[in-house]
Amino acid sequence: MEERERDNWIPRTPGHLLRELRRGCPQLFVDESAPAERRIVITDDFGQRVEMSADQFGSLVEEAQAGHLDAAVTA
Repeated sequence: MEERERDNWIPRTPGHLLRELRRGCPQLFVDESAPAERRIVITDDFGQRVEMSADQFGSLVEEAQAGHLDAAVTA
């Protein structure tokens, strides 16, 4: 992917945690202006959006690290 294309695809949003250059990848943000229960934001290229607290996100990460989400990925 050329630099010009990549610059158009990478969001320039404050709090952006994860920069993926491929289409179809989710993106993770911290919205510092949101209430604590909606501060973590995950978006996809279809315009879908999930908002959750840092505690909820931490629980999701723990479940993934423990392998409890593996079945969902292979379904």
